[in-house]
Amino acid sequence: MVDHNGPKRLLLSLCLLAHLLAGNAMSAEPVAPVAIAIHGGAGTIVRDNMTADLEAQFEAKLTEALRAGHAILRDGGSSLDAVAATIEVMENSPLFNAGKGAVFNAEGVNELDASIMNGSDRQAGAVAGVRGIANPIHLARAVMDHSPHVMLMGEGALEFARAQGFNTVESDYFYTERRWQQLQDAQKQAGQFTVLPNDQLFSTVGAVALDQQGNLAAGTSTGGMTNKRFGRVGDSPIIGAGTWADNAGCAVSATGHGEFFIRTAVAHEICAQVRYRDMTIEEASDSVVQGTLKRMGGTGGVVAMDPEGNIAYSFNTAGMYRGGIDVNGEIYVGIYSD
Repeated sequence: MVDHNGPKRLLLSLCLLAHLLAGNAMSAEPVAPVAIAIHGGAGTIVRDNMTADLEAQFEAKLTEALRAGHAILRDGGSSLDAVAATIEVMENSPLFNAGKGAVFNAEGVNELDASIMNGSDRQAGAVAGVRGIANPIHLARAVMDHSPHVMLMGEGALEFARAQGFNTVESDYFYTERRWQQLQDAQKQAGQFTVLPNDQLFSTVGAVALDQQGNLAAGTSTGGMTNKRFGRVGDSPIIGAGTWADNAGCAVSATGHGEFFIRTAVAHEICAQVRYRDMTIEEASDSVVQGTLKRMGGTGGVVAMDPEGNIAYSFNTAGMYRGGIDVNGEIYVGIYSD
């Protein structure tokens, strides 16, 4: 017997399925945009000094760091967690002047600085001049989360780290032949009391991020300057100079000649111009980095992000290791100024 109602039932079923699918689509909450941007240092980075293999290594590591942080953001994690995870990847690489790849001071020792800041409430944590900590960005986060302080330094920071359950590593963990030779060259060229010339690479690392809750965060980590003495500390652990995050303005992480970044309060100044001068994140970044900082003789750059996830990369050097994944999920990695 032929079922003359079969086609009608099939049509009704298809209509019902379409209605259910449309209803589910309408009831689903739209996912808020997320974004992340990073830097791995600025300086005299030119193609003539870069082999194809080394260039590929930097691009691969920047991409790995970006994807680590973006995965956290995509899954609903916080911008703080994303920033810390991203910086951890770069701290674990000998390519960058942070963590494992940190430069040596004049005594042949690696001293590390780091900071992190939450844009939702301006909570912040930082460490300076610490030794034996593989991932100082996590220690900076612990200072923010588990102490009443913002910055701890030297032996005190190490005492706090042990109390928080951090493991320390031996000094040879940080040894790389490239960094050791940079120290030898610096001491031959500049003498015992002078750091590397200003046109050398400042390969500090940092990240800024926006999460699904609309919160910004920023973090920065470094080994400082080759051949530094007397407990020198640069801008990286200083809130407002090397790191700043405020949901009402922007998030910034800086890299460069720290003394100038401190004197200019670069990170805070950029966000202040966004808030009070109604400048875009790109305009504000260029105003400070290409304008104020450069006129003072300071070299380096920043990555910055506004509350909508717009990203700015600004630097006044020949290059800056940098990259980002924007609100559309598009990834970008760059090295040179062009």
